[in-house]
Parts: sequence; structure tokens; C-alpha cells
Amino acid sequence: MNNAGSSEADENTGGGCRYRSMQKSELEALAVSAIREHRQLIESDQAVYEEWLRASDDPSISGSVLQTLQDEYIARQKKSEAQQEEVAEILNALGHVPDVPLEGDK
Repeated sequence: MNNAGSSEADENTGGGCRYRSMQKSELEALAVSAIREHRQLIESDQAVYEEWLRASDDPSISGSVLQTLQDEYIARQKKSEAQQEEVAEILNALGHVPDVPLEGDK
């Protein structure tokens, strides 16, 4: 609950402004790169999650393997959350969300 206030305080005191001094073209390229990276993280997180689910349904999988998969998934979620916050900072500095085609699209 304190997070919303913290974000507002950060914006008002200059926190998260490390991108504001960059040129718009640099920011846009950085935003596109960060969004693509975030998409890749989500894909790999989903693969780990699906493996964890499959392993949970398999009685031959040991508890330690299940715990390892769960720990890996949780660690990945934390990394994705931090990366998502960085994307938000970049987009906030840019002022808009640039078009980011899917990897196969041109």
C-alpha cells in the first residue's frame, strides 16, 4: 500500500529520472529493447512454470526436484518484476509506448 506513495514521492524528488537526460531516439531504442527482453523473460518464465506443473502431476518426481522448479519460478518472477519496473521507468521518461513488432514480424 505504501508503494503507490513511494512512486509518487520518487517522481516528485527526481527518483527514476536516470533516463530523462537521454535523447528521444536513444530512449525509444532502449524501450524497444527492454520490451523485447521482457517478452523473452515472460516466455521463459512460462516454460519453467509449465515444467513445474508437469512435474507436480508426475508422482515419480521427487519433492526436491519440485522444490527446485518452484524456487526457479519464483526467482524468475522476481527478476521479471524488476525488469518490468525498469521498462515502466523508460516508458515514463519516453512519454509513450513505441510500436514493438513481434520478433517474426517486420
